[in-house]
Amino acid sequence: MTDFKSLGVSPRLLGRLDDMGLTAPTPIQEQSIPEVLQGRDVMGLAQTGTGKTLAFGLPLAQRLAQMHGKPKPKTARALILAPTRELAKQIEASLKTLTTGTPTRVFVVVGGASINVQTDRLSRGIDILVATPGRLMDLLERRAVDLSETGYLVLDEADQMLDMGFIHALRKIVRYLPDERQTLLFSATMPKLMSEIAGAYLNDPVRVQVSPPGKAADKITQAVHFVPQGDKAKLLESYLDEHRDELALVFSRTKHGAEKLMKLLVSWGFAAASIHGNKSQGQRDRALAAFKAGEIRVLVATDVAARGLDIPAVRHVYNYDLPNVPENYVHRIGRTARAGADGRAVAFCSPAEMGELKDIQKAMKMEIPVIGGAAWAKPATEDKAKPGKKPNRARRRNRPANKGQARRAA
Repeated sequence: MTDFKSLGVSPRLLGRLDDMGLTAPTPIQEQSIPEVLQGRDVMGLAQTGTGKTLAFGLPLAQRLAQMHGKPKPKTARALILAPTRELAKQIEASLKTLTTGTPTRVFVVVGGASINVQTDRLSRGIDILVATPGRLMDLLERRAVDLSETGYLVLDEADQMLDMGFIHALRKIVRYLPDERQTLLFSATMPKLMSEIAGAYLNDPVRVQVSPPGKAADKITQAVHFVPQGDKAKLLESYLDEHRDELALVFSRTKHGAEKLMKLLVSWGFAAASIHGNKSQGQRDRALAAFKAGEIRVLVATDVAARGLDIPAVRHVYNYDLPNVPENYVHRIGRTARAGADGRAVAFCSPAEMGELKDIQKAMKMEIPVIGGAAWAKPATEDKAKPGKKPNRARRRNRPANKGQARRAA
């Protein structure tokens, strides 16, 4: 049986892993850690919840520990980019736990927090800087951070960064980095643009893949319930009533929809909260803390919570609205069945969402079992468009108007 010691992990970090209760590496960790320790660029593909943070964080912490002295003012020895505030803060928390008792210092910069406080902290230099692209660009434009000596770049959940329209920010950020660096890219899916990014920013990378892109965790029981849009709220109430003592995560497509649904659930007696792009960082942090502590049982969220939330107690995920991007379905339901536990994911599908459901099943290469209702017939407007006009696809009305909407949600 492979253990962390056999992968070349240092005795000091082995002690930290023991304190954290981690004895055996996951497949993505087993394949990635030795390559990173050898200085290779790595492109890692693995489904959500497989331990990707430790796969790059552990060898990165070890390599940084071998460096002498403190980082220069305003510099960062390593940069980790993440698409959302929640994921960035989750990475920071994991790495701080890992590096407790070592000289390595970890700091996170995200939107919604004081940029002046961040600027002050960066002025002293950082070992590992975790950042969202938007806030990092703000800091670079203010000359509050210097990436010219950053020897390590990690792109975590890189596919979501592309989905959220961060490709232009990413290209700008990379110009601030030295050409001589080690670059690690981790993602759950591999869209075409991702291959182009890997070709442009990685040097002869090792490709590590431990599960087919788009595959959900095996312990997630999936189901779809066909229901009219107007009946979704009452259907959700009936499902939540079955397990009021268990944690449930509910995904809504829009910020307004998430807030409205949360308030409705509270009026029905559920202990619920919401997180989305219209919430301040403090509000989002408090809602997540209450959810983790079990003080609230239902968290209604947009896709800002689709990745990076590692809450093992989440037993149920409800896709109240189906996602516009098929791959996001996999990430959403990956919030359950964490740490080897079982979980259930139920998708509510209205007539206007049949196209989204079809795309999801195509991406996953499977049919999701039907637990209620019957599949809706294809809308007649899709087959009988007037001459000279494009078909009036109802599902188009639900797509974001532009990438800026997604960026603001983060």
